[in-house]
Amino acid sequence: MKPRPRLVISLDHQNLQVIQGGACLREFTVSTALNGEGFEIDSYRTPTGRFRIAEKIGADQASGTLFKGRVAAGCWQPDDATEADLILSRILRLDGLDQANANTLARCIYIHGTNRADVLGRPASHGCVRLGNADVIELFDMVAEGDLVEILPGTR
Repeated sequence: MKPRPRLVISLDHQNLQVIQGGACLREFTVSTALNGEGFEIDSYRTPTGRFRIAEKIGADQASGTLFKGRVAAGCWQPDDATEADLILSRILRLDGLDQANANTLARCIYIHGTNRADVLGRPASHGCVRLGNADVIELFDMVAEGDLVEILPGTR
């Protein structure tokens, strides 16, 4: 039986690796928090440490589906100009496994698709881990609820 994949997210490199059995199956460019790392509610910071995927949301939705309160609420179009940090396409809801990040589920920290693909590769989010819409759909299909996620603290 093959081991379940785990996700490793690097704040330094702004990437997400899908690791299975010691091999990197896939790497995605991400955007984490503009405000850096942290655990406080309303800090707009990305928590670090160990997590599990608590919930997968959006399996049957179209690419670009806009989520509000984790419910599909329309469809974003690329020509819809906005600076807002929209939650699009898919949601992987994270639950913290460490004492410091135990509030992650309550903070609504997700891995999700974005309307701001232009800033992937550098910190720009409000705390979540953002991917391009095609990438988050691909990732969503690779993982299961309960799979482990590690967000590595920055060293730079």
